[in-house]
Parts: sequence; structure tokens; C-alpha cells
Amino acid sequence: MSIFGKSVFGNKATDSIPTPSPEAGTGAPGPAVRKSDDEWRSELTPEEYHVLRQAGTERPFTGEYVDTHTEGVYQCRACGAELFRSNEKFDSHCGWPSFWAPLADGTVRYIHDRTLGMDRVEVRCTNCDSHLGHVFAGEGYGTPTDQRYCINSVSLKLVPRSTREPAPAES
Repeated sequence: MSIFGKSVFGNKATDSIPTPSPEAGTGAPGPAVRKSDDEWRSELTPEEYHVLRQAGTERPFTGEYVDTHTEGVYQCRACGAELFRSNEKFDSHCGWPSFWAPLADGTVRYIHDRTLGMDRVEVRCTNCDSHLGHVFAGEGYGTPTDQRYCINSVSLKLVPRSTREPAPAES
């Protein structure tokens, strides 16, 4: 049961960050939102740019969503794509917001990350290829997936349920 492949995550992890063009040999499209570094720098704060576009990490216990329990949807701060729901968020006490699953298959993608002498799985927004954080498995948190998506607050924007448009009524 590999943390880096289909058996755990339901989609294929890659070993490197692809270029914005379709991935060679896979037929998979690149990110839908493509901007130059200058465009990203003009739209994001320096901290947002560092985390989202340079795969940085905010300091633990400093992010605005670490202890947030507001109902709603967490969007990618760079492009607005919906990534996580508050009902998948849990208190892991690790210093960053933690979720046990993304909102839906295909909203995030995974990259085998070997930086800083560690072996882990990076989580990126599928829509704009921004760095979100990392996912860990088998830590014993007792979540339905036995996974912890450790996500930087600065990578997210919470849209509270009360400000979202109501879902259409079923007939």
C-alpha cells in the first residue's frame, strides 16, 4: 500500500512538477489557470507568493485557519478553486489546518517531495498548480481516511456557509 500511488489516493502521484503544458506522454492537461511569475507576484502578497508559487511553508500556529471551526468551503487563495470542506477539517494540533480528504477527486494533485531530506507527498491545486501543503498517512488520527492533509492557511480562503449561495432544492 504505497502512499505515492493509486492504492492510497485514487490518482497517480508524480515525481516532479510538470511544466504548464500537457504532461508528456500522459495526455493529461496542464493547469487551467496559467500566469507568468510577474502576474502571480502582482496578484499575491509576498507571503502568499512564497508559499503558493515557491512551495514555501508558513510558520506553525500562525495561520488564520489553524483553529477555525466555521462551516464553509476552503478555496485556493490563488485561483478560487474549491478544495476542502469544513466538515473534513479536524484538530490535529500540528500547527496548520488539517483535513482528512479533499472536497472531491481531482481537486488536488500529488507530487513525491524529497526536499529538506524528507520523503513526503506534496499537495497542489489542480486548477492553478499552486502549492498547498503535504499529506501524511498512517499517523493514527482516527479519521475516515487515516490521512492528514496538512495545508498552509495562506494557501486557502474560507468562504463561510452563510455567505455561499444556497444549493438548489431537489425536486
